[in-house]
Amino acid sequence: MDLCLHRVDCGGCIYQGVPYKEQLQLKAKDVLRHFKDNLVSFDDFLGIEGSPELYAYRNKMEYTFGDEVKGGPMTLGLHKQGRFMSILTTDQCQLVVQDFNRIIKATLDFCLEKGYPFYHKRSRKGLLRNLILRKGRRTGEILVNIVTSTQLYFDGPAYADMLNDLELEDQLVGILHTENDNLADAVVCDKLNILSGRDYYYEELMGLKFRVSAFSFFQTNVLAAERLYTESLSLISDLAGKTVFDLYSGTGTIAQAAALQAKKVIGIELVGEAVEAARSNANMNGLPNCNFIAGDVKIILDQIEEKPDVIIMDPPRSGVQPKALEKILNYGVKQIIYVSCNPKSLAQNLATAMLFGYRVKTLKAYDNFPFTSHTECVVMISRD
Repeated sequence: MDLCLHRVDCGGCIYQGVPYKEQLQLKAKDVLRHFKDNLVSFDDFLGIEGSPELYAYRNKMEYTFGDEVKGGPMTLGLHKQGRFMSILTTDQCQLVVQDFNRIIKATLDFCLEKGYPFYHKRSRKGLLRNLILRKGRRTGEILVNIVTSTQLYFDGPAYADMLNDLELEDQLVGILHTENDNLADAVVCDKLNILSGRDYYYEELMGLKFRVSAFSFFQTNVLAAERLYTESLSLISDLAGKTVFDLYSGTGTIAQAAALQAKKVIGIELVGEAVEAARSNANMNGLPNCNFIAGDVKIILDQIEEKPDVIIMDPPRSGVQPKALEKILNYGVKQIIYVSCNPKSLAQNLATAMLFGYRVKTLKAYDNFPFTSHTECVVMISRD
């Protein structure tokens, strides 16, 4: 595929033009550097796994309304590299399906024709804020969510009619309008209006079905995440008859896959909406042995009477906080699977785990986000 037309100004794909084999080598080298810097040793490095798809792999994108130059025409897309206030219209991005690019262009044309102003972060005046697109990789279902303030009227019915008339390759199952008057530069849902269809889409992963709502977290690269989770569970010697803790469980993807084999799985997740989605999905998949608890890991662990046989954790980029990590390690389970989206915080946490008598048995890196700087890792740590 030719180089992306946005590569000069968009800072998302730092490895544009770099052969993919070389990208993998650079990312693997970066992972090993963090382990070396934190004096973390390991028995086996299993290398780095490339993504099943190099292009059009992202199933979610959050775009911003703005302008590329001050006072210039309105744009819709991603932040320009090194210039936070400048927005670049990225309607030819190679990381998303063409339907996403078509919807961006159609949305921008619709809003320009209506004369709608974008929301200025500094003056806090204007209407248009964000556009969020999501898609089920295996189901082909697309969810559109336009985010505005309530300072001006937004013609939702006309917007929905316009999108429903678009010629798309996949199926548009929901068109949403989120009202957001929060002063923070973030998508906050004050009110969610369904303009057309429904406020969720379905996805299939590891033989399970998931209902993903408008603001629920779900893996961005489904095929790569499926392989990562499958290989993570294969590292556990035997799940049969065991109680598994899935910490920072999100919408419960890996927890439900583990529940197919384990005696019981308990997922703990801070975000309440994600927990509700996980419970609903576990019920839909017929997994009564999979339970989810909403709350902070370091607090909830003190309230649970059950003791785990195996622990799986997939924390945010900042890693596991010290107090929570100490409680996790003090269980003394023989096997802990740590899934990480940040090699730096992973290595820092593992340095602490070594002080508790754990050793890193295996380390494997995964390139779930080709052309970007991000790398995922899976480690299995054990304690005799």
